[in-house]
Amino acid sequence: MEGSVQRITPYGAFLQLEDGRMGLVHISEIDRNYVRSVEEHLHLNDKVQAKVVAIKEDGKIDLSIKALQDPAPRIDRRSGKDPEFEQKLKRFLKQSEERQVDFKRSVENKRK
Repeated sequence: MEGSVQRITPYGAFLQLEDGRMGLVHISEIDRNYVRSVEEHLHLNDKVQAKVVAIKEDGKIDLSIKALQDPAPRIDRRSGKDPEFEQKLKRFLKQSEERQVDFKRSVENKRK
């Protein structure tokens, strides 16, 4: 459904839907990536597409924007091959080695 952002709170955004009803997009349902602040992604009067996730007994409507986004790429964890992780690990090991060398130099200079 399409909705218009009517109110933004620290925990999410309230959308007015096409049929006039209000629904809540919780902060965890705004984007697949971590959302630090709702204002970084949504602004008042923005028109957005959202999926109705649930309609509670009291009539409250739960919405999700991330449910309409492309699914996150699958990583086969069983094969042990995750190129992004491998890059991070290599970078970490290099930085760690550099820090150890710097530390050893500073300790040796203090001894002299």
